[in-house]
Order: sequence, then C-alpha cells, then structure tokens
Amino acid sequence: MSEQGQPLEVSLAVDLCGIKLDNPILAASGPFGYGHEYRELTGFKDLGGIIVKGVSLEPWEGNPPPRVAETASGMLNAVGLQNPGLKSFLEDHLPSLRGAGPRLLVNLVGCTVEEYAGVAAGLEGAEGIDGLELNISCPNVKAGGIAFGTDPQATGRVVSAVRQETKLPLLVKLSPNVTDIGAIARAAEEAGADGISLINTISGMIIDTAQKKPLLGNAFGGLSGPAIMPVALKMVWQVAEAVKIPVLGMGGIVSAGDTLQFIMAGARAVALGTGLFYEPDLPSQLKAGLLEYMDKEGLRTLSEIEGVARGPKKF
Repeated sequence: MSEQGQPLEVSLAVDLCGIKLDNPILAASGPFGYGHEYRELTGFKDLGGIIVKGVSLEPWEGNPPPRVAETASGMLNAVGLQNPGLKSFLEDHLPSLRGAGPRLLVNLVGCTVEEYAGVAAGLEGAEGIDGLELNISCPNVKAGGIAFGTDPQATGRVVSAVRQETKLPLLVKLSPNVTDIGAIARAAEEAGADGISLINTISGMIIDTAQKKPLLGNAFGGLSGPAIMPVALKMVWQVAEAVKIPVLGMGGIVSAGDTLQFIMAGARAVALGTGLFYEPDLPSQLKAGLLEYMDKEGLRTLSEIEGVARGPKKF
C-alpha cells in the first residue's frame, strides 16, 4: 500500500535483453519441447516467455534409450538433443507458436562453429521469434569432443560467429561443468552476447545394480531438479558479478521463494524445467507468490530487488 492508503501499481514485467516479458517466468528449453503438450494442459497464459527445444541445422537422432531416470530431488536425462532440424522447426513447429502470447526464444545447438552459425542464419528473419538462446554445452567435434562452453576462447569464437548472423537478442546458455564460470560468461559478453542463461544440467550417472551397468543408455546424463538449485544459485551470483548484461537463471526452481532467491542473486528472469513435469501449473503459482511478496514488501517492480543480496553494484 502507498502512504496515502492506495494500492501500489505493481508490475511483474521485465526487460530481458530488449525482450519485453509480461512476467519473469519462462519455460526452459528441453522439458517444454515445442509446447504442444503443455498447451493442452494449461495453456501459455501464465508464462512470460517460451524457450523451445534445441534446434540443429540437420535432424539429430539423440542418444540410445533408456534416456531418463529419476533421482533424489531430481532427474537425469540423456536425450541427446534429439530434434527434427531447422527446416522442420520452421515449417512444422514455429507456425503454431506464433502469437501464442508469451515471447518466443529459440534454443540453437550445433557441433561446429559453422553449424551454430548456420542455424542462426536460418532463423534470422523468421516471423514470430523474439530472441535466441545459444546452447554451448554441445560436443565440439573439431576440438576432440570438448564442449564449447568449457573454454573461454572457444566460447568467444562460437558466440562471435552467431552474432554475425543475427540481429535478434542473443542469450548464451552456459554449462556448470567448469571451474570458472565467470570467465566463460565474460568471454560470451565480449563476443557480443546480450545476456547469459544458466545453468544447464550437471553431469551425473546412475548404475543399475541388478544389471550391473549404467542405467542410462548413454551412461552419463544431465542432472536437473531441486537437487541442483544451490549450485545454480551460486553460479548465477558469480555470473551476475562478472558481467554487465542481464542474467536468466534456472536450475531446480519450484516455488516463488526459489524465484526470489535467483532474482536477489542477480537474475533478471528465471526459467522452469523439471518442475513443469510434475506441476504444469507451476507458473501460475509462482506469479501469485511473487505478487504476494511484492505487496508485503511494498515493491512496484522486481527490479527493486534484482541483485539486492549482493549489495551495491560494482558497475
């Protein structure tokens, strides 16, 4: 309430790299797919943005099954970024997502700099796309399988190549499987990224003791869900300290309280992944919780608490 006893004009809207979001809650790339199933369950009305499943230049088959396994407070997946490729995405999936309500970002993947650049070039000018999320956690075939996202120089090369092919806002999605995530984030910023998206899944595995072999067909997979939230929160904090561009935080978020922690650590917005599997209505619950908190604290916008836990900004 204001000093005069009138209700405050509260807004959940945020600006993420020039993308105007009605609220700071996005669907993360991967679990959300292309939104077809989710649309049937709850619709898109409570999402500020959608980040679709990764799109590669040519179709990818993905990894052998089993691909998913439940863990304590989370899950492992080894889907392997299976997708039908750029042409199919543009013709079969993008049309149904245009005008859906939330802003639309496309996650793009590749195995070489040229592949990444090719996907970006193919998406440039396509109607209905508001931004790109560059997933640099994929194997770099030309560099002996090392992921682009684990080396600052490799990060700079791929971000620069993609930047040359698109005028769309560009977020770079980082891997947590590194020793200095701040250095990777700075390399992405210097190469032209408009924002940083993190974290991707944490590498892990499960062994089937009855079969005496890894449960997943790929042996290793990506751990997601509430189990990784403290790690994700720490890395969002570190990246927000390291760069001047906005941060999109994700990793185990399942409540409004989790969302507030990420914003206070320095995130401009958040993305939901595993939580949407077991609670499709989660965005609605988070919005209600955020509005309740803002009313209690007398906040008009979430920007008032962005990074507040870190103290005064250094720049």
